[in-house]
Amino acid sequence: MDNQLQTFTLADILNTSVEKYADNKAYSIINGESLTYRQFGERVDHLVKLLNENGVKAGEKVALLGGSMPNWPVSYMAVTTSSRIVVPLLPDFTAFEIANILEHSQARIIIISKRLIYKLSDDIRAKLELIICLDTLELLKVPSDNNLDNPEAKSEECRCIIPEAPKAEDIASIIYTSGTSGNSKGVMLTHFNITSNLQMSYALYPIDENDIFLSFLPLSHAYECTIGMLYPLYKGSSVYYLNGAPTPSLLMPALKQVRPTIILSVPLIVEKIYKNKVRPIFTKNWTMQFLYSIGPIRRLFHKMAGKKLTEMFGGRLRFFGVGGAKIDYMVEQFLKDAGFPYAIGYGLTECSPLIAGAVGKFNLQSTGPTLKWMEMRIDNPNRDGIGEIQVKGANIMKGYYKDPERTASAFTQDGWFRTKDLGKMDKKGALYIKGRVDNMLIGPNGENIYPEEIESVIRENDFVLECIVCMAKEKLVAKVHFNYEQIEQIKELKYDLDAEIRKNLKEKYDQYSAKYEQLRKKYGLTDGIERFYEKLEEVKKDLLEYVNDRVNKTSRISEIIEQSAPFEKTATQKIKRYLYT
Repeated sequence: MDNQLQTFTLADILNTSVEKYADNKAYSIINGESLTYRQFGERVDHLVKLLNENGVKAGEKVALLGGSMPNWPVSYMAVTTSSRIVVPLLPDFTAFEIANILEHSQARIIIISKRLIYKLSDDIRAKLELIICLDTLELLKVPSDNNLDNPEAKSEECRCIIPEAPKAEDIASIIYTSGTSGNSKGVMLTHFNITSNLQMSYALYPIDENDIFLSFLPLSHAYECTIGMLYPLYKGSSVYYLNGAPTPSLLMPALKQVRPTIILSVPLIVEKIYKNKVRPIFTKNWTMQFLYSIGPIRRLFHKMAGKKLTEMFGGRLRFFGVGGAKIDYMVEQFLKDAGFPYAIGYGLTECSPLIAGAVGKFNLQSTGPTLKWMEMRIDNPNRDGIGEIQVKGANIMKGYYKDPERTASAFTQDGWFRTKDLGKMDKKGALYIKGRVDNMLIGPNGENIYPEEIESVIRENDFVLECIVCMAKEKLVAKVHFNYEQIEQIKELKYDLDAEIRKNLKEKYDQYSAKYEQLRKKYGLTDGIERFYEKLEEVKKDLLEYVNDRVNKTSRISEIIEQSAPFEKTATQKIKRYLYT
């Protein structure tokens, strides 16, 4: 790898890969169509010709709305490599959000899947000049459909435009992100912003034409778009998409069939696997719970589970990337004990998106060091070394579209990008994320409280699926969505440590008997089956005590509030805090 970043565009990547990896599989749907790199290039050319013939000028914005399928990267590359600007839209956006983004971005062309056309109101359709079906790449509406002056006079030759090849500094994409604040911004990323991040990713973890990606995150999100779609294109790897949402019924057979080497995920997915599938096996009865409470035995259980988990993922997985949010400590401890090939990434849409990565041996809860060719500093650190993470690099956005004030406030006077994330670095340069600047709470005595750290402790509890910590009437409270299935199972448990096990484990049992007895009494197993909500109240009380015993005095919570329905989340499964705080 060269010691300097190479300056090139997405068009350069496409041309190189189509020629170099022509016969390799590029993008496929499981049990559906499959495109080689040669076929992928031909389909991109077809769509570019369609845009040219219908008068789409260089620099025009083209919205892209649809689920994961080979025509999504086809559309993205056709737009960007022909000097137009792609505006990816999340399929989960409401009709209102889509209308706002189309209006703000001034996109008059949209490539949209048939199943999502209903999200375009008649009003919006009337304003659009060109509508292309993502599924077939056929025209659904052409410029002559609009009330143009003398549309008959506008011949195909008159309309035809062939833009020049894009330059590295040209804008390739405008990504609208609501994040967790509810305040949507259009992030302008240039060709070089994106291609520099691809080179940084390769320096962190190289891939090649033999790698197989299984993709199930939204392509319209920067994380999946850059690392899950463009990175494999850059090095000739193959990408497979699920034919639907990543439900267990689709995902399990897909893993067996594709046997991927690389998967990108978000913490919530792996946390659910651990809490709903792995941990219940080791806590299904009091024999197992007792054994699982013993550190060396627990690590052995984790190692055994890791082998089965690797087999479940197809048997040849070498990289399981976790990004988009902070992973739960206990889940990460399991992955580490299990020898599972996980890696942690940290980034922001504004950084194209990757900033730091932890691959191989690294400390728990660390995101690893800053990427090669990037700079990072901790601004105004407190006595614990925690401050705002600020970065510099070729991958940093050009700015927010039509928003010079926000753009200016996103950078310091000396040119560093303000991530608005709080973190600290150890002596080796490894980064630890502590939370968001906007989420930080101020205690009654002016002390800084980081809710994400308290939430991490709360999520250690088996009965907790999701939570947020916030202020209510000047007191800290935790809103918790419980694992109701697990609570229901716990109330059914019976004491079943039989005589043989007692005999064989007598020495260990004696050693840990006090702890075991405490656990047995804690859940009232001798009292028979209790009513569900009585058990829930016990769980809440125990959780409150557990958390407050493990956080500092200023971070203690005063109340656990049940959140009966799952929290609303962003594309990377982060809770939309602004809806609940």
